[in-house]
Amino acid sequence: MKILAIDTSGLVASVALVEDDVLRAEFTTNDKKTHSQTLLPMLDQLRQMTSLELDTVDAIAIAAGPGSFTGLRIGSATAKGLGLALGKPLVEVPTLEGLAYNLYGSDRLVCPMMDARRNQVYTGLYEFVPGERGGEDSAHVRNCPEDGGGPGMSFGLHVLRDQCAVDVKEIVEACNSLDREVIFLGDGVPVYLEQIREYCKVPCCLAPAHLSRQRAASVAALGAVYAAEGRLVSAGEHRPIYLRKSQAEREREEADGRHTGT
Repeated sequence: MKILAIDTSGLVASVALVEDDVLRAEFTTNDKKTHSQTLLPMLDQLRQMTSLELDTVDAIAIAAGPGSFTGLRIGSATAKGLGLALGKPLVEVPTLEGLAYNLYGSDRLVCPMMDARRNQVYTGLYEFVPGERGGEDSAHVRNCPEDGGGPGMSFGLHVLRDQCAVDVKEIVEACNSLDREVIFLGDGVPVYLEQIREYCKVPCCLAPAHLSRQRAASVAALGAVYAAEGRLVSAGEHRPIYLRKSQAEREREEADGRHTGT
């Protein structure tokens, strides 16, 4: 299966091509340029470097949200455009699941955090359970053999707390309640590191630089799992996952409330 992946959900812009469990190419930048400037050139560079014929991809995986409203719209519009032009389905990978997948196989509790501003983070809680990949959703895994498996053993991504927008204290206390070592990653970690250190009562560590931000390779790899499970949508059906209203929507509602006196 050949999966082309896009992630523009945060500050990072990333594209990747995975074919039959082999990462053929990945292009990632985190240089404060707008995704509208970087995404299409990155896709074209990836296409040229791999001699990719776009109509040979089986599906387009997109980091579906939550995240930056502008970034999600740029990524979604690009994925939808490619899907419509090529007649290819999309695989919607929840952003926090894709970010957690950077740490595939970890025995720690995985807590990705994206800065949602307003003193909140987009976050969730995940673990990797040894077993065969498969099932109807990301929380389904089969049991391993009693010997613990061997070569070829895989891990299922188990959702302990679905992605949400909450304050840092709430998610860290949720980690404490599970009483397990936890690894934090994402662009929200350096923003709220002092609060994490203050509230976290269980052993914890931070993901290293090469695993701590969004990667389209992880979106592609997890997208291939979801595609194999039949979790595909048409380009016309795809909608980003926002979780919260945009700042513009909130400001408009506040202005309307002042105007009507409510």
